[in-house]
Amino acid sequence: MPQQPSQPIRLLVAGVGNVGRRFLELLALKQVPLRERQGLEFAVVGAADSSGAALCPAGLNLQVVIDLKAAGRSVAHYPGWGRPLSSALEMVQAADADVLLEASPANLRDGQPGLGHIEAALSHGMHVVTANKAPLVLAYPRLLALAQATGAELRFDATVAGGLPAINLGQRDLGFADIHRLEGLVNLTANYILTRMAEDGLSYDQALAEAQAAGHAEADPSLDVDGWDTASKLVILAHSVLGQPISLGDVRVEGIRHVTAGMLRQATAEGKRVKLLAVAERQGDGYRFTVAPTWLDATHPMAQLGAEQMGIVFHTDICGVISAAIVEETPLPTAAAMLRDVVGIYSEQLRAGQWEQVGKGQSSTIERGTRSSGV
Repeated sequence: MPQQPSQPIRLLVAGVGNVGRRFLELLALKQVPLRERQGLEFAVVGAADSSGAALCPAGLNLQVVIDLKAAGRSVAHYPGWGRPLSSALEMVQAADADVLLEASPANLRDGQPGLGHIEAALSHGMHVVTANKAPLVLAYPRLLALAQATGAELRFDATVAGGLPAINLGQRDLGFADIHRLEGLVNLTANYILTRMAEDGLSYDQALAEAQAAGHAEADPSLDVDGWDTASKLVILAHSVLGQPISLGDVRVEGIRHVTAGMLRQATAEGKRVKLLAVAERQGDGYRFTVAPTWLDATHPMAQLGAEQMGIVFHTDICGVISAAIVEETPLPTAAAMLRDVVGIYSEQLRAGQWEQVGKGQSSTIERGTRSSGV
């Protein structure tokens, strides 16, 4: 039985949209198993959305926050503790907490506001778990250095392929192997569209409209269908798994807008499937990085994935060819990946016997790890 921490682990949640709200729902649902199986107790002491924040040192009532968001209201309306117009950055700077959960919308132009949230948290020695890929795409080396300097953990398994533990698999289980080729089908929107076109004869516009109605595509799907979301995830995999410090400019990117029903029918007739594939291919001491619609043999692991699936394949020198896939019909698995990362931070420290007391305001604190990664 794990040793019980003497104080709850204090969490902040920046962004209470599809992923952030589901994270709170999961935390409420799994409180007893987390306590009994992992020896972990959590308190959400702050939450922020685009309209304000709610801060309570003793911990917010999760159901109240969940109900507010389900009713289309801001957490700023939380009784007694709501702060209208207060920003998530102000919350991070003001709150005494142990972990920031960053789930604000991704902004590939400058990474804000998520980048500022993460930098502020790491600067205060606060662990960060993020589902927001943009800060990592734009500032991975800087954020990693900041985490290492302050002894905080930076974890981000939810940034690539939702709930699929792609980064964890690459870093933890294949960390000693040479990965000579990586293939990822990591954008659900593009895969949904291509699969529905190929299997059900829909036009591109019909498949996109269906994806939007199902919640798999944004009103503006440009990042997804033009390949930039996939390229962003490839950049994160390059940094964290392959040890290659690249930017978006190092990836050759081609989207799916030009893929026609005729092309898909021809591929099927030839025993092929067309998928938007991210590829990192070993070349000398480095890799060649591409994102493009790719004709795959029907037997290829990624060719077999359905409309609501994502996956990854690692070709290695000593571990064989390893593939993993996930069915992700809703953002719930992505939220679960964030919870998995939080639990990973503290369960490792429990196993190492490093628990004293959790809060930074206590007389003694938990030793913070120095590894900052998606492990």
